[in-house]
Amino acid sequence: MIRRSLQQAAHMIGPDATLSSTDIGEIVINGVTIDSRKIQKGNLFIPFKGDKTDGHQYVEAAIQNGAAASFWQKDVPNPPKHLPLIFVSDPLVSIQQLAKSYRHELDIKVVGITGSNGKTSTKDITTNLLSLKYKVQKTEGNYNNHLGLPLTVLSLEEDTDIAVLEMGMSGRGEIDFLTRLAEPDVVAITNIGDSHLQDLGSREGIAEAKMEILNGLKEGGRIVYFGDEPLLSKIPSLKKADSESCSFGLEDTNSLYPFDIVESSTGSKFKINASEQEFSLPILGKHNILNALAGMLVADYFDISYEQMNEGFENLKLTNMRMELVEGKGGLKIINDAYNASPTSMRAAINVLQSLPGFKSKVLVLGDMLELGPDEAIFHYSIGEAIDAAAIDYVFTFGKLGEHIAEGAKTVLAENRVRSFLDKSELIKELEKVVDADTAVLVKASRGMRLEEVVKALQ
Repeated sequence: MIRRSLQQAAHMIGPDATLSSTDIGEIVINGVTIDSRKIQKGNLFIPFKGDKTDGHQYVEAAIQNGAAASFWQKDVPNPPKHLPLIFVSDPLVSIQQLAKSYRHELDIKVVGITGSNGKTSTKDITTNLLSLKYKVQKTEGNYNNHLGLPLTVLSLEEDTDIAVLEMGMSGRGEIDFLTRLAEPDVVAITNIGDSHLQDLGSREGIAEAKMEILNGLKEGGRIVYFGDEPLLSKIPSLKKADSESCSFGLEDTNSLYPFDIVESSTGSKFKINASEQEFSLPILGKHNILNALAGMLVADYFDISYEQMNEGFENLKLTNMRMELVEGKGGLKIINDAYNASPTSMRAAINVLQSLPGFKSKVLVLGDMLELGPDEAIFHYSIGEAIDAAAIDYVFTFGKLGEHIAEGAKTVLAENRVRSFLDKSELIKELEKVVDADTAVLVKASRGMRLEEVVKALQ
C-alpha cells in the first residue's frame, strides 16, 4: 500500500493540497481508508460529507485509533488545530489524484476488465493464472468505481508485478475516467448485456460505454474482447498504435475458442484451438468457460503458456455468491448466484441448472433484476417464458418484478409449479416443502434483493 510522508502525499495531490502546519510534513502514512471503524495504524483517513452524515466528525476518533493523519475539506468549519491534516477542496478529487500519481510511481503492469457480466469472475480467473508467475493484486469486492478503483490502486504494494482492476459503470464517461487513471497494459471486455439500460438506453449505448476502456490503454498493449458479440466488431479498427486485438468466444472465427466441452456438477472440461491439452475448470457454466478464455488471453500476453494454465485453474475460487455451489440442509445442493443479475446472466445461470446432471428435481428461485429501464416488465416476462419445463420442476419468484417472471413461467409450466412471493420468509417456508437431498436449487437476483438470505435459510 502507499507509504509516503504527508509532504510527499500533498505534492502528489497538487497545489490544492496544503498541510495544517509545516512541522507535520515528515509524518508517514501507510495506506488510506474511508471507514473510521476500520482504521489500521498509520492510515490516512479520508472523510466525506454526505447527505446524512459528515465524516469530518470522525476525524479526531480516527487519529486517536491509529490514523497518522486525515484529509479535511476546506469549506468545512472548525478543523481541529492540534491534528495532522491535509486541507483539500474536494476529498474525492484529491484521492483520485493521489492514486493517479501513485500509479505513475509504481513499476507495475495493469490489467483492466469491464463488461456487463462476468467482470468479477474474469478478474478472479485472470488473477489465478497470472499468479503462476507474478505477484498479483486484484480489485477486492466491488471496489470498481470512481472511488473504489483509486482505493484499490492506493492499496497496491510497491513490489506487486501486476494489478488486475475491475472497472464498473452506470453511465457514459465513467469507464473513460477509470481507464485513464489506471492506464492499463491489457484490457478485456467480457460481453455486452442488458445491465444499465435505464441509464444508457440501448445495448449499442452500453457497448460504446464499455469500449471507453480502450481510451487509457498503453501503446503496445492487448485488447481482449468477446468476439461473438457483433456490437464489439469495431474494436480491431479502434486499437492504438502497436496494440493488438484478440477475440474469444464459442465461434471458431475467434482468436481463442473452446471445443469438446463437457459440463458436470463440479465444473467443465474443454479443449482450445491454441493447445492440445484438455483443461479442467472447477466452476459451473459454459459462460465461465468464456470468462476463462478471456483470462487465458491476458495470461498469454504475460508469457504464461497454455500448458501451465491448468495449474492456475486447480485452486480457483470465485468471489462469493457467483455461481457458488454450496450444500444445504440434508444434502440439498444450492447454486448461490445472488450477487447480481441481468437478463444475460440470468439466462446463463438458468441454463447451468437446466443442464446439470444427477438431480431428481431442480428449483429456480429468481428475484427482481434492477436498472433495466422502461421495458423491465418485458425482460422479466421473457426470462420466465424461456424456462425449459422439462428440466425445471418449480419456479419461485421474489419481488414485484419477479411477478412478471412468474407470469412468463406459467406459459410453459403448470400453475401449481410456479409460485410468486413478496414476503421472503413465506418464500423460504414454501420452498423448504419441495426440496430434499436430491434437489438442486439456483438462487439469483439483483444485489438489492438480498436473496442470499434464502441461501442461508436453506443451509
